[in-house]
Amino acid sequence: MPSTTLRRALARSAERPPWSAGAWRDTRFIAAGIPMALPIWMALVTSKAFLPLIGLVLVGLRLLTMAQRSRLRALRGVEVPLLLRSTDIPAGLLTRLRTGVNWRMIGYHLLVAPLLAAAAVVVLYAWGAGLAMSTVFGWAWVMPHTSPVRELWLALNIPVTLAGALLLFAAPWGAALLAGLEEAAARRLLGPGRTEALERRVEEIAESRAGLVDAVDAERRRIERDLHDGAQQRLTSLAMNLGLARRTLKDLPPVAMQVIVDAHEEAQAAIDELRDLVRGLHPAVLEDRGLDAALSGIAARAPLPVRLDVHLVEPIAPTVEAVAYFTVSEALTNVAKHAGASRVVLSVRTSGGRLNLVISDDGRGGADPARGTGLTGLRKRAASVDGTLSVLSPLGGPTTITVELPCVL
Repeated sequence: MPSTTLRRALARSAERPPWSAGAWRDTRFIAAGIPMALPIWMALVTSKAFLPLIGLVLVGLRLLTMAQRSRLRALRGVEVPLLLRSTDIPAGLLTRLRTGVNWRMIGYHLLVAPLLAAAAVVVLYAWGAGLAMSTVFGWAWVMPHTSPVRELWLALNIPVTLAGALLLFAAPWGAALLAGLEEAAARRLLGPGRTEALERRVEEIAESRAGLVDAVDAERRRIERDLHDGAQQRLTSLAMNLGLARRTLKDLPPVAMQVIVDAHEEAQAAIDELRDLVRGLHPAVLEDRGLDAALSGIAARAPLPVRLDVHLVEPIAPTVEAVAYFTVSEALTNVAKHAGASRVVLSVRTSGGRLNLVISDDGRGGADPARGTGLTGLRKRAASVDGTLSVLSPLGGPTTITVELPCVL
């Protein structure tokens, strides 16, 4: 990364003329770093002030870093990401000093920045000397005719003027090179390295995924409420009216009565299907009475006996509760369809901030997540909230599915 920055800086400086706006911008940028290094230079000259200065640098480490980042943003157009977020800053000074990232900041402010500022002084001197030397012929004519300096300048005006022109030609290169060095050093020492950047990106992706899972769960809840309070209520009212007509209208022709009977039965079937759909989206009992009651309802509706053992002593996020509910529901459905089991044992526990689900059956075994989509879907559902799912299913049984989910995202 730094070498790429330097190559780009050199390429830009080679393409533009010495008096271009880019050259002045680079020069202005490196010149703005000189005042920040003056205290360090003074401390080096006065050795007694060096240790107090180090203490001031340690105390004002973040302020100095903010100043350098502001200079890069305003004069160079470069945004250096924060090395540490406010939530990542250790509490005490000694604790902060133990972190490697702070030593990178200290090294930049005490060593790199002063060296770069000293090089900036040389570049500024080259600009000034080049300007003065390239115009020495004019200055010689301004001097009095009797001045010995005038005669000396007139005698040396050609080589001095050429040297000044060379300095003016080289100064933009030096400014661009130094600006590239400063940018590379700031990115490397004041910004996050590759490891920190990857860690931060992983955290952002995890937060984004958690937010997406919560948003999807909230949308499922909204759809469930809309269906329950809207379409399901209308269908229920329609079924009641058809049932009332079926019981009271006795003098209708048989064909008309059969139409009412068929419509009533279709309405009842639609209500049952809609109820199953609503339960599949988000069961109301899960929100009203919690995971324990919701799992009891699943066990009661299962086509085979289920022994339920629930012990929840820690709070669980609603999204995690929904994942646990649907995982158990799908697992019991798979057992009923494929395992040939006579009973199931379901254990649900919370411990150490984790929700543990263990589903065991006495079926034929041989379940392999690689050969079916059911267990793969369960594993993906658990992974959506940073959970894990493992399957132990030897041929002949029994089969044990273990799911571990975080209580809080």
